[in-house]
Amino acid sequence: MTKILYEQGYILAYKFDKDEKGHPSIKIALKWDPATKTNAIKDLKRVSRPGLRRYASVSDMPRVLNGLGIAIVSTSKGIMTDAKARQENVGGEVLCYIY
Repeated sequence: MTKILYEQGYILAYKFDKDEKGHPSIKIALKWDPATKTNAIKDLKRVSRPGLRRYASVSDMPRVLNGLGIAIVSTSKGIMTDAKARQENVGGEVLCYIY
């Protein structure tokens, strides 16, 4: 998911690291506009939960804010955005909406 957010321009940089106990962690530098002091990510909404999984076929793939945001989808071909899932013609579990 971090790689997708980086490729779509929502985060500035990321680095895989380990803490002092050796546990893996990810350090993420968020992108923001210095003039208006606003983040690039306005809202991140979790869609699928352990108690209620949300699946979408190619024809029912959600569009976030009429194409201004992205939906991250877990498919049989890996984790990808909604636009790439439509392009690959695969459906899957909708993980979250980002805009």
